[in-house]
Amino acid sequence: MDKKVYKVLVPHDFSSVANCAISHASKIAKSYDGEVYLLHVVGKAKEVDAAKEKLTKLAQDAENKYGANMHVIVRIGNIFEDIGDVATEIGAGYIVMGTHGARGMQKIMGSHALKVISHSKVPFVIVQEKGPSETDAYDDIVVPIDYSDVTKQKLTIAASIAKHFNSKIHIFAAIESDQFLQKKLDRELGFAKKYFTEKSISYTIENAEDTGGFKKQLIKYAARIDADMIAIVNTQEGALLPDFFGSEEQEVIANDAEIPVIITNPTQHFVASSVFGS
Repeated sequence: MDKKVYKVLVPHDFSSVANCAISHASKIAKSYDGEVYLLHVVGKAKEVDAAKEKLTKLAQDAENKYGANMHVIVRIGNIFEDIGDVATEIGAGYIVMGTHGARGMQKIMGSHALKVISHSKVPFVIVQEKGPSETDAYDDIVVPIDYSDVTKQKLTIAASIAKHFNSKIHIFAAIESDQFLQKKLDRELGFAKKYFTEKSISYTIENAEDTGGFKKQLIKYAARIDADMIAIVNTQEGALLPDFFGSEEQEVIANDAEIPVIITNPTQHFVASSVFGS
């Protein structure tokens, strides 16, 4: 039986931030001897040939620069509606998409994009202009811990990445003024310690200083340690992080430090083994 080839999908709109997404996708794909698929969507059939020529040139340049195998796909339709279809068709295990910081959040978080991300069967990585390190991949991964019931899946994803890239996990724990919630949080934190210890994954723990503004404190901490990735998980099927979706959520995904954010959904239980290796 042939070994499965890892495939990373990059929706590309010929912008610089999309090129940055290619750099991240290439780093990930190469680490698994995988491939990168560039997707561009046009509105009319007469635009296909020109777009394919431009995307092919871009793919060739990227292949020469990063050394990863590149493929191109041009579709007629809507980019947000076609991402999921293409990801399913090629068997993608990862979708890397760029956003122009806070300025691009309205576009990224529009109704179509929100639906695509929240119903995706594979993880999304949202990146900005900051590319991956030249000498390493994802050395430091921040995992926020609160009282959410999806924390265990978040740990699974983070552990899988950490195992592959030999990363260090940095747990950032919330503090709660409500005693019941704090006890629940303490249990989640205890589980996280046990989980990473059993998997022989190096980790640190940092507690938030205040009970309010957890997401702001999270970004400040991630920037201070120069983190390579922040791992977050959807808390409810069909909605992207509804417990704090809004300005604070946008601050995490489009953070000023330009730290990539990996977003997964609660239904993606297969991700750890099928995408990142067991």
